[in-house]
Amino acid sequence: MDPSFLVILAVALGALWLMSNRTRKQQRAASEFRNNLVAGDEVMTASGLLGTVVDVEDDVITLESAPGTHTRWIRAAIAKKIEPTVEDSTDVDDSEIDDDEVHDAVADADRTGRANDDVIDVPDDLSSLPPARKDGEPDTK
Repeated sequence: MDPSFLVILAVALGALWLMSNRTRKQQRAASEFRNNLVAGDEVMTASGLLGTVVDVEDDVITLESAPGTHTRWIRAAIAKKIEPTVEDSTDVDDSEIDDDEVHDAVADADRTGRANDDVIDVPDDLSSLPPARKDGEPDTK
């Protein structure tokens, strides 16, 4: 038997073991997550439905996707938990804002915004429109 064949075989078996070990860890984590679901958790199903867990009974999870709309899902269909978004509530004191800085920033944004605009002529009244036809058909000119 060739020693290089044994080395290739050992590397292949090691790679298979590492891949299966990683897969088992992911499956274990997903199973643990699904077993710890409680009412009030926001989750996403494997098909992409977002909802809030209302009830957990054995292998059936009841989700509320819209107020008053309840659907039942098997536990394995829940893909992940959605963490609630936290709004950044940084309060800025008005005395800290310099009026000159605000004016300069607005002027710079306006100047750069207008630099790439095409000129569009928009009439301010209906005088440039052709007169309506009397028979009610649209004008095909």
